Amino acid sequence: MVLKILSRQDQLHGYGIMTAIEQVGGADLRVEEGSLYPALRRMEQAGWLRAAWVDRSGRRARVYELTRAGRKHLAGVEAKWHTATAAVNRVLKMA
Repeated sequence: MVLKILSRQDQLHGYGIMTAIEQVGGADLRVEEGSLYPALRRMEQAGWLRAAWVDRSGRRARVYELTRAGRKHLAGVEAKWHTATAAVNRVLKMA
């Protein structure tokens, strides 16, 4: 979800990413800060994200953007997700 959000809007800070996921997913998708920030660090270490400190309204914020490797990874994950959900849907529709 993080990679997808950043594919649509670069230069988001962690809270912005969390808010975007909740806005799109509604009450069914909630991301906790304790899960998000370690995940952002892992994605940055994997080379999928680039992070930088910027000044926003007089405050420093760490913003994230998707790298080329992140876009490639996202495409692969999306394809696997669509395949898996289609298979689950076929099983659920069985009479």
